[in-house]
Amino acid sequence: MKVAVVGATGYTGGEVLRLMVHHPKVEVVAVTSKHSVGEPLASRLPFLKGQYNLTLEALDIKKIAKKADLIFIALAHTQAIDPVQRFINSGKKVIDLSADYRLRSPTLYKKWYGTAHRYPAFLKKVVYGLTEVYRNKIRRCDLVANPGCYPTGSLLPLYPFLKEGVIDTSQELIIDAKSGVSGAGSKPSSKTHFPELSGGMAAYNIGRHRHLPEIEQELSRIGKKKMKTLFTPYLLPVNRGILTTIYLPLKKKLSQKKIDAILNIYQDEFFIRRREDSPDLAHVRGSNFCDIAGFATDSGRTAILISAIDNLVKGASGQAIQNMNVMMGWDESLGLSAPGLFP
Repeated sequence: MKVAVVGATGYTGGEVLRLMVHHPKVEVVAVTSKHSVGEPLASRLPFLKGQYNLTLEALDIKKIAKKADLIFIALAHTQAIDPVQRFINSGKKVIDLSADYRLRSPTLYKKWYGTAHRYPAFLKKVVYGLTEVYRNKIRRCDLVANPGCYPTGSLLPLYPFLKEGVIDTSQELIIDAKSGVSGAGSKPSSKTHFPELSGGMAAYNIGRHRHLPEIEQELSRIGKKKMKTLFTPYLLPVNRGILTTIYLPLKKKLSQKKIDAILNIYQDEFFIRRREDSPDLAHVRGSNFCDIAGFATDSGRTAILISAIDNLVKGASGQAIQNMNVMMGWDESLGLSAPGLFP
């Protein structure tokens, strides 16, 4: 299948290309960049030297639609709205890695992203690409809104407990998540400058992170009841990974044996790995795996859930490729089966 990557030189676009090198059923035929038109791809992404013979081009919807069957869009938030719609209107399959089609409410989108959505009626038709949860819908769709990294790390451990109906929804869920600095994107800032970041750790966007409404939207959809969370993100002085800790209020006491049984919903999922000890970012780096552990407490009325993902892979580009595989009816592990590509 012929594939294009729009926004190829950012972290998520580059990660799609890194992973696609290993995909046996895909040919990348076009890569775009706003600021590097005419440059060889490897001049901007040197780690891909010898892997692709491609030149970065401008985003010309008609030209790219003639070349490619499926388009990955890895543009900044608010910049993907029109390209997504135009590619869909051209009859192409699209996987959007931005947040522009994740929220089903245009009111929420305007509140959190500062601009009105130009296609509000279309939002409820989009499939949210949390693969292990919405696989059947992804199989039948042409547009996937790929989840954010924090929502992926939060929703995957919560999903089994939502399905089991054991969460005390009268209380707020507490989600504490720590991310590597690549989650902030490739554009440098004073907070992501190495001398400022190294050796420290701090919370940011407390109570106002843009992934909060996405998390609450999907919790409420899966749980079929409005749910609220207390979500605090932290910036870690590492490149990759999200370690998420969730303090889960329960309707009734749950033993460790029962928590393990609930998590067994994932026993046949290739990319979900159960851990008896605490998940570690080092064990998922460069891979599409989500490591999950659940722990009972002495009271039994609260469970502690911990997950680890690579924010650029399972939290973005790897999950996007997994969704492409589902859309095409292929083995989900194609291009993604390596346990980790970094030492």
